[in-house]
Amino acid sequence: MPSMEITQYTRDNLAEKLRTHGINPTHQRIEIAFALFSRHEHLSADQVMAIVNTRHSETSKATVYNTLNLFLEKKLIREVIVDPNKVFYDPNTEPHYHMYDLESGRLTDIDATEVRITGLPTLPSGMVTEGMDIIIRVRPSDAAH
Repeated sequence: MPSMEITQYTRDNLAEKLRTHGINPTHQRIEIAFALFSRHEHLSADQVMAIVNTRHSETSKATVYNTLNLFLEKKLIREVIVDPNKVFYDPNTEPHYHMYDLESGRLTDIDATEVRITGLPTLPSGMVTEGMDIIIRVRPSDAAH
């Protein structure tokens, strides 16, 4: 996979990133953004809350969910739903897909150039494609056990 440029995020440059997306950079929003962006990982809301609360224990679950929804609405992050009970938040909004390891629960990026899609259906009149999510679910082969 081609190497993706990784930005070193600080609380200061994340505050600016929030502003450029039309988000008021409150203390808690900056901490939530820092938890997401500084790790370059896919995190669940509970993981984000645990990370934020190791530093500042005043952040509620409602604040985390509301902030994640705001970040989604402003297209700062992507939501990746691997099954109805498992949602990850992805700070990488560049075109890419995902591989989900059913055994470990780990979600990793797949470069969009590594996947070829052909034969998409004709869209209904007046509709345009907003995006496409592909999740390849993997598990160890029976031979690996």
